Amino acid sequence: MAAIGEFEFSAPLWLYSGAAGWHFVTVPPEVSADITDLTSGLRHGFGSVRVAVRVGSTSWRTSIFPDSATGTFLLPMKKAVRAAESLAAGDVARVRLGLVDL
Repeated sequence: MAAIGEFEFSAPLWLYSGAAGWHFVTVPPEVSADITDLTSGLRHGFGSVRVAVRVGSTSWRTSIFPDSATGTFLLPMKKAVRAAESLAAGDVARVRLGLVDL
């Protein structure tokens, strides 16, 4: 069982349709709902939440951002992580995510 503020999930990596070429993983709705509850009053600019992330053997810190269209959070996956873990759009990423500011 994970500690409060720690989550594990699998979700596909997808490419944002804008010109910048950002890649994201959508945090599942049930995990997003838990994060919303746990971070009430602790969010930063644009509703972001600071997190520590591990995918495969790669760890980093970043922020997740709320997606008003889906009610979930989006986890950006930078190029260095995608390269290190051999991930491309459509691949499923196994994510371990921990809230930093609790």
